[in-house]
Amino acid sequence: MDTLEQFVEKFSNAVDFQDAVDLRGETDLKTLPEWDSLAALGVIIMFDMEYNKAITGADLLTCRTLSDVYKLIG
Repeated sequence: MDTLEQFVEKFSNAVDFQDAVDLRGETDLKTLPEWDSLAALGVIIMFDMEYNKAITGADLLTCRTLSDVYKLIG
């Protein structure tokens, strides 16, 4: 399983931020400028391709922080 740091890198690539963003486990998703339905779809696809795990938009709605998203791997 990836470390949180490895996951953050993959998350950043999946969301494709326009400007550099300092991402940490405690980062609140609502503060991210590009966090929208398209970004969520990118994360859903990342989970499928990188972790062979199916998650839904509803799963992401339960997440407040980046660490919460990371925990969905388990």
